[in-house]
Amino acid sequence: MPAARRIELPSGQLLEISTVAERPELAGAEVDVAGWPEFMRHNRVSEAYFWQTLETFPTTCLVATTSDGVVVGDAHAVQLRSRGELPAGGWEQVVVWAFADARRGLEPDVACALNISVAQDLQGQGVAGHLLAALRDAAADLGLGQLHAPVRPSRKQLEPVRRCRSTPPGLARTVCRSIRGSGHMSGPVGRSSAWLRRPG
Repeated sequence: MPAARRIELPSGQLLEISTVAERPELAGAEVDVAGWPEFMRHNRVSEAYFWQTLETFPTTCLVATTSDGVVVGDAHAVQLRSRGELPAGGWEQVVVWAFADARRGLEPDVACALNISVAQDLQGQGVAGHLLAALRDAAADLGLGQLHAPVRPSRKQLEPVRRCRSTPPGLARTVCRSIRGSGHMSGPVGRSSAWLRRPG
């Protein structure tokens, strides 16, 4: 993405989407998403690597800002050498591969999105779709052949056995397959029922 992407929301508000490489002073800025589900905070691979993406892959990490400079959205993606099929380990395995490749100096040829966050007062206005499109452009500008984007059903904590049945139109070119072991959450026995808001 050679220049910041400027978009207008249905409400008329203007946003600018930039890479962290272009706006390093905004790396790690907090976005008020009204809280992540508790179970999402207990993944050890995420704890070890997630915030390092800003330093290691700033050209595929994005921030969305208002006209007065407030960060209202962000997106993170890693870069890696393709291994063919998406791994059974899903999100976690891709993250480990990406950082191993970077350490070994391997040239990446694909990107993989890790998350997209949108401030609660702007949710429902298509900001996530704009961030995903900007990630795709950023990957293409780097010469990367594909952008993979793992997804989970919304409100997964309320329906833990629910699977993704479809992808919103315009957000993905191809839905590849379901990954059963994409993320493992660790905690004391019995804690999962509280995370998922289910009776023990």
